[in-house]
Amino acid sequence: MNAASTTSDGDLFRPVSVDRVSQVIVDQIKQLIREGRLANGDRLPSERDLCQRFGVSRVTVREALRVLEANGLIEIHVGSRGGAFVASPTKERLGEGLADLMTLTQLTPANVTEARSIIELGILPFVVERATEDDIRGLRLLLEEAQVALSQDAYTMSLSTTFHVAVAACAHNPAIETLVHSFHGPMLLSLRQAQIAAPDMGRRGTEEHAALVDAIEKRDVETAVAVMTTHIDRTANLVRDIEPGD
Repeated sequence: MNAASTTSDGDLFRPVSVDRVSQVIVDQIKQLIREGRLANGDRLPSERDLCQRFGVSRVTVREALRVLEANGLIEIHVGSRGGAFVASPTKERLGEGLADLMTLTQLTPANVTEARSIIELGILPFVVERATEDDIRGLRLLLEEAQVALSQDAYTMSLSTTFHVAVAACAHNPAIETLVHSFHGPMLLSLRQAQIAAPDMGRRGTEEHAALVDAIEKRDVETAVAVMTTHIDRTANLVRDIEPGD
């Protein structure tokens, strides 16, 4: 991609003159990314150039760049070929943001589990229809990994969340996969809360995971939905009365 500073459109960046100008800069750059006028890999103008274009100090520009970097929208590279480059937020970063939302607000494990029931049950028809032999083989490898962990008393809820993300990937829809992957952090936190109430839930959950894979392999939507409903409802019952911060 050509650097934004070499574009024929000299009006990409507009001077700002309001309070909290760094946020206005952030909003302008976000809008340019949404509109496709800045694309993944594009290099932003230098700090000096941005100062001139926005009509602000270097401190203000740096603050805006720090916010964009924290949100995963740019990457800062150092060195002779360094600078600020447009990036795409990763699924991991989205998941971290949602996990922070859960821990820093009134979002409860019950809220998360209720949302899971809507999302994960809703995608199952696509998963059952589209899962390939390679997908099913990958799910069974995750089941084997879970069984080994259980036999060594080393099972963690991260194994469960990894399995659920892998099931979502079987839908072969990037939007679905991104949505469920971004939910990884909150899901993990809620499952850890449930495990406190039921320390052996990993063993039962793995058995249900295996039943779900069998249903997917047989293209049996009805059974897959029934298994997932039982699976998520059990977690919902365990976390129903947990309040934020518990």
